[in-house]
Amino acid sequence: MSDTTATLRAAAPYLASWVDLQGAFRRAVGVQVAIRSGDEVVLEHAWGTADVTTGEPLRTDHLFRIASHSKSFTATAVMRLVEAGRLRLDDAVGTHVAGLAGSPLGSRTVRELLGHQAGVIRDGERGDFWQLDGPFPDEPTLLAELREAGEVYGANEHFKYSNYGYGILGLVVESVTGQPFRDHLRAAVLDPLGMADTGAEYDEALAARYAAGHTALLDADDRRETIEHVDTRALAAATGFYSTARDMTAFGAAHFYGDESLLSDGGKRLLHRQESVVKVHGKEVGRYGIGLDLHTIGDREIVGHSGGYPGHITRTYIDPEQRLVVSVLTNAIDGPADPIAVGLIKLIDLALNPPADAPEPAADARPLAEYTGRFGALWGITDIAELGGRLLLLHPAAPDPVAAYDELHVRGRDVLGTTRQPGFGSAGEDVVVERAADGSIAAVRNGMTSWPLDEFRRRRAGMTRRRDAGAPVPASLG
Repeated sequence: MSDTTATLRAAAPYLASWVDLQGAFRRAVGVQVAIRSGDEVVLEHAWGTADVTTGEPLRTDHLFRIASHSKSFTATAVMRLVEAGRLRLDDAVGTHVAGLAGSPLGSRTVRELLGHQAGVIRDGERGDFWQLDGPFPDEPTLLAELREAGEVYGANEHFKYSNYGYGILGLVVESVTGQPFRDHLRAAVLDPLGMADTGAEYDEALAARYAAGHTALLDADDRRETIEHVDTRALAAATGFYSTARDMTAFGAAHFYGDESLLSDGGKRLLHRQESVVKVHGKEVGRYGIGLDLHTIGDREIVGHSGGYPGHITRTYIDPEQRLVVSVLTNAIDGPADPIAVGLIKLIDLALNPPADAPEPAADARPLAEYTGRFGALWGITDIAELGGRLLLLHPAAPDPVAAYDELHVRGRDVLGTTRQPGFGSAGEDVVVERAADGSIAAVRNGMTSWPLDEFRRRRAGMTRRRDAGAPVPASLG
């Protein structure tokens, strides 16, 4: 086990507690998370509810529709065929899909479709199947629409994200292999990785295992409704897959450099290479490779994909160099999968990069775990967390968990020093830990006093009217 993996394994309990708070604070329905470091899943966790109508708790083995993650699986399967010499990236798709031969889109190449540079209509002229108004298109419908109104831009004129374009790629895979798309993906990608909880399309036989999808909250008084799972038919290659967060880390690990279980490193680099910088009104809004989007988070160059299915929002990030995968699956249209995934990566990097000049702890210092906890005050929640072998003062409800944090050091048995630096808060001031008779933390003071959450909730009502400084909370409010 590497030092990195050991550090993240030790950090996992705090990361799980941060996910729980984020899920609750953002009014999510359910959040399923997995983090893989190298060969080890260091965190597998679920918070919240699988179905608001039944109240069933969400589990780590609940299945989620991962939507456009499907494109990454399709691109990987296509690249496997390319490396096997059964397909070329510069093949015109009309040579494989007879229904497009002679049409404007028949001349588009496999690579142009993979990178969304083929100018294909996104979801047809009437994409309301995304709102369950009619079925997703079958193959005859897809081909008819592509022939009649499928071309929006010329080849390589603009990046244009297209589910219909990936529907074409599904047909290419079927033509080249002579197998149904879902069967080929099972044999070529899923089974070699042991992804038993993943499939290319909704499986009615597993209906009881799917987390329900839920509508978004339109305003503060709105309520959520569940959304039925449906087949995506001819768009399975674009958006049909289901999986778990743990399985998604197995797929992500197959994109680590040095892991050739599916592809050579050369093939992976081609998928990960930047094909498009996407600009709208002159502002960059994203970057895309081949079946994978590209991101920079801190010092990490990351690939991955998001997914938006009616009722499920999902996100997976892969660092192929540093061998890290973070996958977050949520079961509502407004699910916070991406901010939670980004926040986890930032906390991971905080754990992995301690300061070089940390002071030595006091001679009578307690074990670091005895200073940790989650504390509430009228102005919000504060964590004292042990990450990477040191103490950190964090604000776990903040959108960015590392935008305002402080390094702590034990400079007295129950006195924690903060970093001496500029700041608008209590910069440079000590955190004083007050103990109960049993040695547990009764309160912490950094200017204002904060209490363990249960105690703060007991006190809060009594803190809404002025009283003499330090006066006890009235018994009637305790």
